Amino acid sequence: MDRRIETIALVGPSGTGKSHRAGEIAYLYNTDLIIDDGLLIEDGKIVAGQSAKREETMVKAVRRAIFVDPSHAEEARATIARLRPQRILVLGTSLNMIDRICSALELPPPALIRQIAEVASPSEIRRALRARRERGRHVIPAPTLEVKKKFSGYLVDSLKVLLAGRGEGDRELEKSVVRPTYSSLGRFTIDQGVLETIAARAAETVEGTSRVLRVRIDSGLEGVEISLELQLRYGYRLPDLLAECQERVKETVEHMTALNVLRVDTVARRLVID
Repeated sequence: MDRRIETIALVGPSGTGKSHRAGEIAYLYNTDLIIDDGLLIEDGKIVAGQSAKREETMVKAVRRAIFVDPSHAEEARATIARLRPQRILVLGTSLNMIDRICSALELPPPALIRQIAEVASPSEIRRALRARRERGRHVIPAPTLEVKKKFSGYLVDSLKVLLAGRGEGDRELEKSVVRPTYSSLGRFTIDQGVLETIAARAAETVEGTSRVLRVRIDSGLEGVEISLELQLRYGYRLPDLLAECQERVKETVEHMTALNVLRVDTVARRLVID
């Protein structure tokens, strides 16, 4: 790894708002990449890594966050080599964690270390801890659309922060609020039958659809694929009707569940004359 890279560290206990502050710190110090909970983030886009927030236990989450898995670390190192950043912001709960991340990714020790208490007020830290404890809320410094590609099945919300400009005007950062799998509030799941019902009802709201004959849901780590067999009314242009059903199902399922819908297939099995 290129040792000319400068590393900046943001350190603070879990739940004190480091990820929430990450974009502001990155902006302040002109950092090119953020390393947070196993992810590499560039300009709000997840460019490499797998988030610790997807892991099923806290132990696995910690191992993911410090890049213990060789393939995870190699992907991150290759991305850093390709992007050739000048500065990288690394988030960690302790200096030891920062050191372990830097070692795994072959980064130099931090040239600058900021504690969360230096960039957030005591009341802000207390609010962050309360949100973590009571609602299991975590922040990822990337927009909702970007996060949804990687976090299917998570409760995802959008949070926008306006930063004061440094000669080039104000800048708005968008972040995502998620509830991780290992949250003490329990794992968030959606029954397959509920998904099938939502998809079917969405398709049936499209004018020209008589009945949904069959729904199939295929779930994966990055999202769901939905297949529908439809009974349609005679007199409608089938390609347009099927396309409208696809769009309606995708929009409805994503809106009601926060799942990432990868694709929707619609097949016309029957035509009926009302």
